[in-house]
Amino acid sequence: MKLVFVLVEPATPENVGAAARAIKTMGISSMRLINPCDHLSDPARWLAHASNDILESAEVFKTFDDAIADCDFIIGTTARQRSVKEDYLSIKEMPAILKAKGNTVYKVAVVFGREDTGLRNEELRLCDLVSTVPLKTTYPSLNLAQAIMLYAYELSTINLETLQETKKEVNTKSFNHLKKKTKNILLELGFKEESAILPRIIERLNQLEEGDIHLLHSISNKYIEKNS
Repeated sequence: MKLVFVLVEPATPENVGAAARAIKTMGISSMRLINPCDHLSDPARWLAHASNDILESAEVFKTFDDAIADCDFIIGTTARQRSVKEDYLSIKEMPAILKAKGNTVYKVAVVFGREDTGLRNEELRLCDLVSTVPLKTTYPSLNLAQAIMLYAYELSTINLETLQETKKEVNTKSFNHLKKKTKNILLELGFKEESAILPRIIERLNQLEEGDIHLLHSISNKYIEKNS
């Protein structure tokens, strides 16, 4: 399993530098930036402090879709609950959820929104799960670099090496593939994409563990064979 931290339109070089430092100290090396500020400027490098390799190797994208296109599982982060999702999970739950996915997930994106407005609703809809950091007070809130540090720390408990496998092998039995098959089956059964129930089913699907994912693969394959 590979973790990718994605920063959407970060506006402050210092935040990007601090983010690079945070993820490197926790053993994570992949950072992606969507329409960033000058992330290679001196202020960013000063805050990175011996993590300039993360800044220099960061991949830059123009759109949210492009940045997550090759990822199997997307975790969005937000400071408050919104109507686009029913389930908002604590940061503390993330390591167990990802570990339970086993080899059905290869690349996981953890997405952080803009410093002032966070992720937009349409971006949250593209996330498989939405996570929050429970706070004792609603104000002041965490800044971007602080939130990234907390997620990097919590997710560093995952043993990334033992969960690795080739992308080709994952694709044949992956969670992402199951999600696509399930959506197609639901559409064939008459569920409307714009309805409330179809996205809710997919949202609940996102919390399945590896054994259940394999089980549903078998069931969906039988359905496809019967109706092909």
